[in-house]
Amino acid sequence: MPGVSARGLSHEERRQLAVNLTRVLALYRSILDAYIIEFFTDSLWSTLPSSWQEALDGLNPPQLASLLLGMPREGEEIRYRSVWPLTLLALKSTACALAFTRTPGFQTPSEFLENPSQSSRLTAPFRKHVKPKKQHEIRRLGELVKKLSDLTGCTQVVDVGSGQGHLSRFMSLGLGLMVKSLEGNQRLVERAQHLDQELLQTLDKMEKKHPKVVQRGPRHSPRHVVQWVSSTALCEELLLPLETPGQGSTRLLLTGLHACGDLSVALLKHFCCCSEVVALASVGCCYMKLSDPGSYPLSQWVAGLPGHELPYRLREGACHALEDYAERLQKASPGLQTHCFRAALETVIRHVCPELRRPGVQGIPRAHELKIEEYVQQGLQRVGLDPQLPLDLAALRAQQAQENRVVAFFSLALLLAPLVETLILLDRLLYLQEQGFYAELLPIFSPELSPRNLVLVATKTPLGQAFSVLETEDS
Repeated sequence: MPGVSARGLSHEERRQLAVNLTRVLALYRSILDAYIIEFFTDSLWSTLPSSWQEALDGLNPPQLASLLLGMPREGEEIRYRSVWPLTLLALKSTACALAFTRTPGFQTPSEFLENPSQSSRLTAPFRKHVKPKKQHEIRRLGELVKKLSDLTGCTQVVDVGSGQGHLSRFMSLGLGLMVKSLEGNQRLVERAQHLDQELLQTLDKMEKKHPKVVQRGPRHSPRHVVQWVSSTALCEELLLPLETPGQGSTRLLLTGLHACGDLSVALLKHFCCCSEVVALASVGCCYMKLSDPGSYPLSQWVAGLPGHELPYRLREGACHALEDYAERLQKASPGLQTHCFRAALETVIRHVCPELRRPGVQGIPRAHELKIEEYVQQGLQRVGLDPQLPLDLAALRAQQAQENRVVAFFSLALLLAPLVETLILLDRLLYLQEQGFYAELLPIFSPELSPRNLVLVATKTPLGQAFSVLETEDS
């Protein structure tokens, strides 16, 4: 999808974008606030303007992908079957125009053309135990961190929320960076240390077997530390150098690959308050886990705007994978009917137990192969209700007939979801600028592989034209 590039916006233009976003989100709040499982109980279809209902009613999933989400199949010509109301066209155009672009400046996933499970840009040792999505992510972010480290003269990288250490291993043993890894889960740290040793043994074997091919140099494994990092307290471990610095001072670069919820905010705050930290490269995720208040809004500008509030439902919606859903629509995936089935189940639950609202229903296997009444019976059992309750089969069949309406409403919400993510990330850019620092946002991953693909890059001195180096793909 097209969009706006944060890279080309001045400070005032970023502030105006925040104004526009809050206004648009306030205007369509009812769509974003809605839970699709309440489609029937809350009569969500009737909340749409009648002209919208007429335009969207009867559209099949591939048509929704092309006409509403603006994601046609390659070579497909978009043709409207009727004249859409200007208000709906305006919503579509606005959603595309105000969201940060998620299209990176490189052709992807070219690294998976030969083998969909193995990145051709990573050597075999660094692919082991790593899924294709993660292969793509650690390579792209690792290479950006290396460039940023070189540009800012960093002496050490700190990988926060490092998990099993895949990114840290690539940066240290693949790119030659000095890396400390902080992870709060002891089990994951132990696993990371085991994988480090396994990789070192593999590299040693490769060197002995191909001494002229494998260039031997000093190898610095990442140092893994069990450590939680908070957004409300200084983490002293984060600032400790790996080795005693010589004449120069320690210069740290903080990074986090899909730092969850408040962890991404913790990175920002440590960057701002610690003189040792001179650069930041952070990819956030799980916006619904942000503390409210405290982690959003961060900037004074956004906090002062009417309608800036983003409750849980909106932040949760911003975490959906728009490109993946559009692909499911184009393929008319049978799994799309689950939206409708779950909404029908909610009507039965409310009828039987009115106080039970939106209960969690564990995944029902092969739900798309079930009849709607079978799905409802299994769902009732999963929420602790009698699965043998008498069901109104005619009502369930009538609801099933509205499957495309359910999918259309959900697609409307997904169309708006990137605006929520844009406001959250824009707030972080403005916060860093209010603190006197320099910040940009770049699409770094292929959105088809990694939906949360925007990396926030911050420095304490301007990079100027050198910043363009970060936007290029290594050959």
